[in-house]
Amino acid sequence: MKKPIETQPQSASDLITKRIADLADWRGETLVRMRALIKEAAPDVVEEWKWMGTPVWSRDGIICTGESYKDKVKLTFAKGAALKDPSGLFNASLDGNMRRAIDIFEQDAVDAVAFKALMIEAVALNGASKLRAVKKVKDKTPLLTKRIPNKLTIETLAKSKRGEDVQRPKNAKNLLKQLGL
Repeated sequence: MKKPIETQPQSASDLITKRIADLADWRGETLVRMRALIKEAAPDVVEEWKWMGTPVWSRDGIICTGESYKDKVKLTFAKGAALKDPSGLFNASLDGNMRRAIDIFEQDAVDAVAFKALMIEAVALNGASKLRAVKKVKDKTPLLTKRIPNKLTIETLAKSKRGEDVQRPKNAKNLLKQLGL
């Protein structure tokens, strides 16, 4: 019986590159151009491959996805509703309270400067969201970690400060004896 050939899993970047090559038309060229602008705006962006074939760019959370349809390329910003868009790049999914999208059709030209500014703002928003989440956890941490030391802990710390040998119990019986139980 033949063993199956083991293949190395492809990276998300490789899968995105393959998707672009498979398109082989204006949609592939558009994705190449938008991918380059994304990387220029956020050089440390992470490329992911999710939902059975959707390119995703993220940093501290999803920034945007890049989907290709028969008549358009759609870049959907996960937190687009919270972004300022003075250039009016967002032209789809305008009614939602979270996402916004840019639909790019064959003859469309995307303002590179405005797009990079939008990407930078999206990255900053994700980073700010992460900081708020960390701050919430830190605010709650003292409540979780505030402990009142028991008698044994106080005695052990005092002995340690005096330079005395702090005997650790070798078994449960010795521990109970030290606790006075």
